[in-house]
Amino acid sequence: MHQHFLEVKGLGKRFPGKDGDLVVFENASFSLERGEFVCIIGHSGCGKSTILNVLAGLDRPSEGEVYMAGREVRGPSLERGVVFQNYSLLPWRSSLSNVTFGVRARRPGWSKAQVREHSLRYLHMVGLKDGAEHRKPAQLSGGMRQRVSIARAFATEPELLLLDEPFGALDALTRGTIQDELLKVCAETHQTVFMITHDVDEAILLADRVLLMTNGPHARVAESVRVSIERPRDRTTIVHDPAYYPIRNHLVDFLVTRSRELADRARLPEASGGDPMEPLEVDPGADARAGEPSLPPQHGRLMAVNGN
Repeated sequence: MHQHFLEVKGLGKRFPGKDGDLVVFENASFSLERGEFVCIIGHSGCGKSTILNVLAGLDRPSEGEVYMAGREVRGPSLERGVVFQNYSLLPWRSSLSNVTFGVRARRPGWSKAQVREHSLRYLHMVGLKDGAEHRKPAQLSGGMRQRVSIARAFATEPELLLLDEPFGALDALTRGTIQDELLKVCAETHQTVFMITHDVDEAILLADRVLLMTNGPHARVAESVRVSIERPRDRTTIVHDPAYYPIRNHLVDFLVTRSRELADRARLPEASGGDPMEPLEVDPGADARAGEPSLPPQHGRLMAVNGN
């Protein structure tokens, strides 16, 4: 029997209240394979960040289980690296020192020279060099700080990298540059990644699959959408791939229409409770590869790239 690298089974989160429990999400079941890049998208309040925190071991679910490489996730571990939107750097340390701090914890048997060389390699991979390695966070731009966070996470070589909207606070130009750096690092390291985003185009550029969540409360992971576009991907040419607009239209349609419809249906009395469900597997690019007609590109512009 095939064992997935990451398995999420029947995950749910609820908060008690005077008028009864608030069920943020429930019956969430999905899996990741080793080396896979998976994005999760859904409207605010559906529990995406809570799911990521559970995967990181920073939060406990109300029900359900998470297994990574066959071991249950019960708390934080250096096997799982996290990059948050707010950088989370140590302000009194330089860029290099922020990275070496994590590497020393991960590789206690390494020499100082090994730790430094390894840390510099990852800083250079994300484009931080020529003195930027020795600046403190206050001396760096927002984009450079996020590069340090990404370098630190990659340098610890976790089995699973968790990204919580890491580019959400950045301007479009900086965001695009760091996305390109992330693609390069992932291609070189074959890192397994689980990433929260609100940006449809970002998900298509980066991910192998996109998990779609219905609206909260009582949200669930409803679909797993295959991004069947060959790698390496380039933002300037990806729009010409025949699968691009069918995939984008499907994601946009879910966020605009179906996420709400599915949520409303789930809140009906007869639909309460239920068993954990694997998300529906969808490959919108398959029809495009087969030469079948798809919705025109204009449909994908019914909403901005930010799917929130």
